[in-house]
Amino acid sequence: MAAPESPSTARDLDRPGEGRLTHAPADHPAVPRGKVGVVLANLGTPDATDYWSMRRYLSEFLSDKRVVDYADWKWQPLLQLVILSRRPFTSGKAYRGIWNTEQDESPLLTITREQTRKVAKGLAERHGDRVLVDFCMRYGNPSTDSVLRRMQAEGCERILFFPLYPQYASPTTATANDQAFRTLMTLKWQPALRTVPAYFEHPAYQDALASSVREAYEAAKTPPEVLVASYHGVPKRYLLEGDPYHCQCQKTTRLLRERLGWEEEAIQTAFQSKFGPEEWVGPATVEHVAELARQGRKHIAVVSPAFSSDCVETLEEIEEEIRESFLAAGGETFTYIPCLNDRDDHIAALLSVIENELGGWV
Repeated sequence: MAAPESPSTARDLDRPGEGRLTHAPADHPAVPRGKVGVVLANLGTPDATDYWSMRRYLSEFLSDKRVVDYADWKWQPLLQLVILSRRPFTSGKAYRGIWNTEQDESPLLTITREQTRKVAKGLAERHGDRVLVDFCMRYGNPSTDSVLRRMQAEGCERILFFPLYPQYASPTTATANDQAFRTLMTLKWQPALRTVPAYFEHPAYQDALASSVREAYEAAKTPPEVLVASYHGVPKRYLLEGDPYHCQCQKTTRLLRERLGWEEEAIQTAFQSKFGPEEWVGPATVEHVAELARQGRKHIAVVSPAFSSDCVETLEEIEEEIRESFLAAGGETFTYIPCLNDRDDHIAALLSVIENELGGWV
């Protein structure tokens, strides 16, 4: 009669970490198995602010068909020969104005790393070493491909891919997911992959967003008369073609207003970062804040509910260009309310979303 299998061997397939496959030969090498991965995905960042670093980053970003969907024969000559001969200089200047010189990286990278550290800590407290957490960028480094491959090599047979965009949009959420699936297309052994949907309606996210607004208003020396919720813009054509982003932004503003218990006119929605000749959803934030000043609204605040982390669009565009537009038109006090970044209530919201999406895996 054969001896019973030892308890340690029998558990090899059930626990994370390296172990011998239950029915493998004695000389089979140990393999990592059984872990679950969580990847936080953000937009991206250049590696530096010099011309060539900015050109590489902008070329990758603006060559993405989810971002600019014109035919290559029409778009690429214009991009490579005209736009990328000038824009790396202006974008590099913008990034230098906000660059984290201490760590020699963009604020987006610094903040995303800290968000990841806190999320990893929260999941470790709940699940031990069963769940591995990392982050990637759609454009730039660390790349989506390198992070997913590393997670698989570390034994992640299931991966939850979390684009850090509260509202779904084709140029943000969809392209992040596209990149993850491109990596899966090259793997002989694909891990199971789940993607996290838009989470702007999640009560914990709305609570964190409302708390950030209340705190800013309480700290303001002069109470703002209007709160402008400024979202990254998209061409109007995207809305007409079925992208839900514009509608989800409008709903985010409404839910925030209801959370705060404010009157409808106290919060207004606008869109920033227009690029190219097409008509974009509006109103444009830079023009809208100037109009508010001309109407006699001298004290306003701006919040960016579409960004999970402060970046060049918030720290440079809002804090400088949009602020300047408001003040030049006669405004007096301009309050920028930072993104939720690594606030504890924001991390708690992200953890709540992750726990729900990990259902059945842990």
